[in-house]
Amino acid sequence: MDCGIITSKIVVLLLSLIFWAAGGALVYVGSYMIKSYSHFDNFLQDKYTFIPAGIIIPVGVVMFIIGTVGCYATLRESKVGLSFFLLVILAIFAAEVTALVYGFIYQRRIKGDLERSMSDTFMKYDGENSDTQAVDYLQSQLQCCGVQTYLNWTTNPWFSKTNNAVPVSCCKGNNTKCTGKLDQRDLLNTRGCEGLLELLLQDVMSYAMLVILGFAMFKIFGTLSVCVITCKVGRRRGYRSLDA
Repeated sequence: MDCGIITSKIVVLLLSLIFWAAGGALVYVGSYMIKSYSHFDNFLQDKYTFIPAGIIIPVGVVMFIIGTVGCYATLRESKVGLSFFLLVILAIFAAEVTALVYGFIYQRRIKGDLERSMSDTFMKYDGENSDTQAVDYLQSQLQCCGVQTYLNWTTNPWFSKTNNAVPVSCCKGNNTKCTGKLDQRDLLNTRGCEGLLELLLQDVMSYAMLVILGFAMFKIFGTLSVCVITCKVGRRRGYRSLDA
């Protein structure tokens, strides 16, 4: 057995093992994206930001299954199995590139999406509805207050209803002395939420895109290795037929 096919087999077997690990990793990354985004979906009018996660989760499941097929086809030198494995690698590569493109597009659109929706959501704050819960969660988790600054609350109907006070979710930590009054500035988070949320969502998207890109690059080497093995197996069987 020549050095080329041995090396190619090692690469494909390694690829199959990485398929198992990558499958689990992609499912985790996709789930992490959906979980992170779902906490703030009230502020995201464009639901297409979930598309990359919707692509990589099923891709991860398929990769885990196909890893087993790749090991079997490589060890058995099955031309049909290797050809199927190659087609699956190419299909997964195409899906990952699609997810990468969508991620790149919607990473640029996050800022505009937040600008359109956050002000509307904050204006609907009444202390009881679902928008109220979303705003309180956002402000407490990110330790922020208002859209661009805590002073944005002064133009909100809630501010006048509560004797010129901001929600207690604007208070730093669990300070029981904080009532939301503007004269307690030292007890309030003064940074706006828009910039912090944008940074968080950008980081989540960037993390997912780096993972997808890394796996996509490795599949290029895997594709070349499968091609080498398939060609070698085909030639060897051709020689056997001539000898017979």
